[in-house]
Amino acid sequence: MAGTSSARGGRRAPIVGINVTPMVDVVLVLLVIMMVSAVYIVSQSLKVELPKTANSDEPAQSPLAVTITKEGHYLFEQKSIDEAGLVGKLKKAKAEKKDPSLVVTADKESFHGDVVHVIDLAKTEGIVKFAINVERD
Repeated sequence: MAGTSSARGGRRAPIVGINVTPMVDVVLVLLVIMMVSAVYIVSQSLKVELPKTANSDEPAQSPLAVTITKEGHYLFEQKSIDEAGLVGKLKKAKAEKKDPSLVVTADKESFHGDVVHVIDLAKTEGIVKFAINVERD
């Protein structure tokens, strides 16, 4: 009757605690494997040095910039503009550039609807690439 009595003749106390040491060992081994494989995956990318030239076909396109103030006023390329003027500028930019992109910057106290409205105006004019500018902490 193994386990039913001890040297004193009493009953053995039941095991109430769970030994977590093997689980910690397994988790640490998995963590090391993931860290090593992540370094291997990142190191597979190719580092390419681009050639330099004195002449190029065209300069890189800079994105269009629309800023919305907390009062709801629009600025296009840092110049004050009304909604009709903004639509005209977006239409002109779409006609001039092959695939323009738009960066929307809004004051944190401006309304969400104003940002959505500007994006909607851009989509209406055929500008489908846009981003919302934020500040890092």
